[in-house]
Parts: sequence; C-alpha cells; structure tokens
Amino acid sequence: MQRHGSGDTAALRMRATGLLLLVAHLLIVGWLTLRPRTVPWVPAPNLRPLASISAELAQGPWHAVQNLSGQVLLLAPLGVLLPMAAGRLYVSPLVSLTRTVFAGAMIALAIELLQTAVPGQVPDVDSVLLGTAGVAVAHLAVVPGYRYRLRRRRERLRGATPRIPRVGLAPQADVFSGSRTYL
Repeated sequence: MQRHGSGDTAALRMRATGLLLLVAHLLIVGWLTLRPRTVPWVPAPNLRPLASISAELAQGPWHAVQNLSGQVLLLAPLGVLLPMAAGRLYVSPLVSLTRTVFAGAMIALAIELLQTAVPGQVPDVDSVLLGTAGVAVAHLAVVPGYRYRLRRRRERLRGATPRIPRVGLAPQADVFSGSRTYL
C-alpha cells in the first residue's frame, strides 16, 4: 500500500538532508583527525581510561574545559544527524538513544583505530569516551523534543479521523419469500 501526501515527501527530504549532512560531517571529522601532523615528538598512546581526563582536571577546571570540550563537541552533531538520517518518527526514546550512542561510540573507536596508522596522530581511549558522551548529550538535548514536535505537526496536518455518520437500519423486507408485497 502506497502512502501519499506531503508528510511522506517531507520525511523523505528530511532523511536525504540528514544523510547528506551526516556524510559531510564525517568527512570534516575525518579530515581534522586523520591528517598527518609534523611534530618534533609524539607522546605515548593513552590506553588507560580516564587518564588524560584526570590529568587535564588536575591542571584546573578552566584548563580542562578548554582542552576537553573540543573532543566532546567534535562528534556531538552525530547525536542529531544519525537519527535524522534514519528518519524514524515513532520510536522508543530509549531505543533511539541506545542506537545513536552505540553508533557514535563505534565511529569514535574507528577514528581512534585509524589514527594508529597516521604519522603524528596519537590514539587516546579518552577521546572515544568524550566523543561518545558528546553524542549522548546532543541526542538527549535535541532529538526527543524535535520528534515530539514533528509528531504533533503531522497529526495536525492529517486532521481528525474522518467520522462516518451512523446509517439507520434499512426497511425490513422479506428476502426469503418468493412473493413481493408492497404495502
């Protein structure tokens, strides 16, 4: 059964826009994180969770915010773009959050694994944690409210369910008798 109407066209455009923005964002993130850097020395990779976060916090909260916010904000748009590209309007908020955070964590992990082959780039497990946290916060801040507004708008555009007026009973006729009487 095909559905017709402006709501379906708008949903298709929303999906296409989300997919286009997702690809553009991932290309920018890849360019920022996977290009080689020429540096005089390279620190050792951090494979201990929360080690670099605690080191940044030890230097002061303002210093930590300045240095860690970039890693949180780098992947945060994925929290909105992944559900937008999926295009699901009626989905459980918990399922949506789980899917989005898992996909964001896998993208962050893939970036860190690819950085092992790039000269001058050092993998850091805390980047995966911070990127995943950014995805989760962006998703929680934007997606549930946005979906609610879209569902309400869709219901308003559809209008109320059409009601058929009740039809009275037809006059009784003797259907099984062979004779017709019109009295």
